[in-house]
Amino acid sequence: MIELLRKRRSIRKYLTTSVDQKSLDILIESLLLAPSSRNNKPGNFVVVENRELLEKLSQAKEHGSAFLKGAPLGIVVCADTTKSDVWVEDCAIASILLQVTAESLGLGSCWIQIRKRAHDSQKSAEEYIKELLDLPEKFRVVSIISIGHPDEIKTPHQSNDLDCNKIMMK
Repeated sequence: MIELLRKRRSIRKYLTTSVDQKSLDILIESLLLAPSSRNNKPGNFVVVENRELLEKLSQAKEHGSAFLKGAPLGIVVCADTTKSDVWVEDCAIASILLQVTAESLGLGSCWIQIRKRAHDSQKSAEEYIKELLDLPEKFRVVSIISIGHPDEIKTPHQSNDLDCNKIMMK
């Protein structure tokens, strides 16, 4: 597992090759297996393969989402806020499990932060996505995870590059 975590990097350039159905099924299963507080499972997920819709989603915020238009797959991570008061944490766990699962399948991924980000001066990124996808009012959008076959190579993290000062031993 530690080797997988060392290898996982944010990938923003993808080949045009689609994610095969078997891999997609495994990615979806990872979302559904994600733990949640009291097993309330507030996460809801919109799987987007449609190129037109990916392009529109890539415009969700002013900075940091444009690369989604080049990804063959985007998964919008949402929460039903009526199910849990810790939906942000539960959806964050699902998002990172999705990314680690993608890495285990040889796929690249990148987290696109949506919650508390602006689409423009009038609308939040979350409002933009909720309108675009016609999501229920009780849903909140946490992130979009772009996924695809990497078209860039990044070196794995090295143990000696880690900031061990962030760890306090008592």
